[in-house]
Amino acid sequence: MVTRECSQGGKNGGIHITDVSNASRTMLMNIDTLKWDPVLLNFFGVSPNILPKIKSSSEIYGDIKVGPLRGIPLTGCLGDQQAALVGQQCLERGQAKATYGTGCFLLYNTGKARINSQHGLVTTVAYQIGSKETPVYALEGSVAIAGAALNWLRDNMDILPSFDHAQDIAEKASLIESGEVYFVPAFSGLYAPYWQQEARGVIVGISEDTQASHIVRATLDAVCFQTRDILEAMNKDCKSHLTHLQVDGGMTANTLLMQLQSDLTGITVIKPEMAESTCLGAAMVAGAAVGVWDLNAPMELPSQVWEPKLNDDERDMRYSKWNMAIEKAMGWDV
Repeated sequence: MVTRECSQGGKNGGIHITDVSNASRTMLMNIDTLKWDPVLLNFFGVSPNILPKIKSSSEIYGDIKVGPLRGIPLTGCLGDQQAALVGQQCLERGQAKATYGTGCFLLYNTGKARINSQHGLVTTVAYQIGSKETPVYALEGSVAIAGAALNWLRDNMDILPSFDHAQDIAEKASLIESGEVYFVPAFSGLYAPYWQQEARGVIVGISEDTQASHIVRATLDAVCFQTRDILEAMNKDCKSHLTHLQVDGGMTANTLLMQLQSDLTGITVIKPEMAESTCLGAAMVAGAAVGVWDLNAPMELPSQVWEPKLNDDERDMRYSKWNMAIEKAMGWDV
């Protein structure tokens, strides 16, 4: 990235910059001042001279100087999950999105208020639209093992030897209920909201009638229960209850998973047909910097919608048993 005055880029006059959303993930930026924090730099032994200059997420940084895009201004920069938040149009306080991949990442827009979580979440900068604008903050919760648990069933346990895509898993798992089997895939500990490195994976509720399909179904349930854990923490921190959850990522191709997610959280799940939410979010902030995208004018995107079908008593009973399974997973690696 280079300034407009530079005749060349890179080491010959280019500039070294990042934006507030990426800088907030380094543990070196003060999320109030949006500047590198001297105390943190000293603690970690990092020289400020090697760090990029922190900019907003949406402004003209400079022109590209080489290649086929020469002369095109570079105008947007966002972290991965923050870009998905923007791409899902979660631009108002109280809106949230979940991205499902090998892990699962949830961001809850808290607006211009920085909320210090009391329930195991991370406070981060979501984005800043323009250098003179107030930043927007978010609460974040991360699930370490989501889609990776299905890979484990396939590669380590040979339970899913032939699946090629998410819908194959849905078809296999939909043949049977979980059979009171609960799977906590804490292979290397539990992330938000527990932060327990000593936790390890457990499968509980097995009987002589348990089949491989029960474990497949329990694996899908585990993704949904871990998501509910984070949503519960967000509700407590923000003292409000989400009515819907925007979703994206590879696992959303599994329609059974999306229905289970709605059932086990009791809220509406919405998946835009525009699958590349991260790319869309980056394009939106870049366009906003040069006046070709109005972030205040929401787009009407075709979407798939899943409404909860499970009654409250059944939902809460199953979540109670999930919490029992979580307790069994704690404290194994001591």
